[in-house]
Amino acid sequence: MADDGSLSNRRDPIKSSVGNVAGQRRRQQAVTVAKERRELVVRAKRLCRVGTNGDDEDAYVESEMMIDEEQPILEAQTIKAVEELKSAVQYQGKGAMQKRVAALRELRRLLSKSEFPPTEAAINAGAIPLLVQCLSFGSPDEQLLESAWCLTNIAAGKPEETKSLLPALPMLIAHLGEKSSAPVAEQCAWAIGNVAGEGEDMRSVLLSQGALPPLARMIFPDKGSTVRTAAWALSNLIKGPESKAAAQLVRVDGIVDAILRHLKKMDEEIATEISWIVVYLSALSDIATSMLLKGGILQLLIERLATSDSLQLLIPVLRSLGNFVASDPKAILTFLIRGQNTKDSVIGVLAKCLRSEHRVLKKEAAWVLSNIATGSVEHKKMIHSTEAMPLLLRLLSTSPFDIRREVAYVLGNLCVESVEGDTKPRIIQEHLVSIVRAGCLSGFIDLVRSPDIEAARLGLQFIELVLRGMPNGEGPKLVEGGDGIDAMERFQFHENEELRVMANSLVDKYFGEDYGIDE
Repeated sequence: MADDGSLSNRRDPIKSSVGNVAGQRRRQQAVTVAKERRELVVRAKRLCRVGTNGDDEDAYVESEMMIDEEQPILEAQTIKAVEELKSAVQYQGKGAMQKRVAALRELRRLLSKSEFPPTEAAINAGAIPLLVQCLSFGSPDEQLLESAWCLTNIAAGKPEETKSLLPALPMLIAHLGEKSSAPVAEQCAWAIGNVAGEGEDMRSVLLSQGALPPLARMIFPDKGSTVRTAAWALSNLIKGPESKAAAQLVRVDGIVDAILRHLKKMDEEIATEISWIVVYLSALSDIATSMLLKGGILQLLIERLATSDSLQLLIPVLRSLGNFVASDPKAILTFLIRGQNTKDSVIGVLAKCLRSEHRVLKKEAAWVLSNIATGSVEHKKMIHSTEAMPLLLRLLSTSPFDIRREVAYVLGNLCVESVEGDTKPRIIQEHLVSIVRAGCLSGFIDLVRSPDIEAARLGLQFIELVLRGMPNGEGPKLVEGGDGIDAMERFQFHENEELRVMANSLVDKYFGEDYGIDE
């Protein structure tokens, strides 16, 4: 399948009666998680307070929070610092280099001092062209580092402040190369990561100026903060919604091997940033998905889930696993069968996440299981026979709405064989009966009452399975006993035609004039 940059070309999970709207929703989730990621785990832009060279002489500024009354003072000091830098850049006499570095350090200190740095004051005072000038090749590392550090923190500001770095991008990209020292290259990567975090337009500019290849090569070493920073910046650069960057990244020689190697190593911080790269590659590039699957990434992801307790790492690992399953449901079957009753099996590690106190882990684990449950009958039987089932059954009745909806997808898809097109699927009666007997029908009827259209559709689809598939014709009585008729009748004049027709058809077919006449 061609990698032409369109999300619509992502393969749907195998469709079923309950999962027939899941494909598009999950593709959207795989990309919009970029926003969720930064809100829940880490900011899209990162303020630099301690230098990439390990210099922490000014680390105290992180706890030195400014109060509102001091902000004008800080802005005035910043304007003065930019004037001092202008003077230092023009000065050519003895000690010129030391004078420039001292001026840069003072500006950097001010830009690192507050939770809301005086970036606007620095920009208006003319800091950007001076900082670009200080990035010129041949300058001492100390000067390059301080300049890039200032630009990093300016790029962490508001959108218009980030965009002010456009004149600096060519020099920042140039210093990503092997000719620059590791601290300088890392600081420039940090600045570029902040710019990429601003949005698609800035990412397009960075890509057109050649930022991706040198940034990708920075993750090739085995360890170090440089790898971690470069991986974070790279994930910001490729996160979509367009897939051009992901397609470009996977063409960099050695990139897949580097990703797999870092996932094998013990460094969880690097593995976390690498896992976000995998999230976007698996969401946006079929070629990357295929290459990573062939490289054995599923086993690495499962091992990470089994051994880590880091929320920051588990979220992208779960998301990646779900993307791979959605892309190729058959790929997971080998791992489902292998060691199916062990704690480090696929279902075992997902059950671990379902037990977590973290809401986001429960939701992500249910999302992965919902993708697995859209697969073959073997997939469904494997889930149904494991420790995950009692957890799912409990979550349907006790969890917040977003988790209940994901769990409902899992349970619903366990009850039907997957089919193509609009053919009505065959019910797996054993699964349906056990799920209904466990008291889950009320949870699905609650979804029917939900104002969420997707959840209501899911609830109606499950009610249809119960009405059609429960033995001895007991389905209608069960639905009636759970106030399901009342829940469906709210759609009698509903504005959504699909739900209106579905609900009215079920009521007419199973609860028409002849209903209960035998009694």
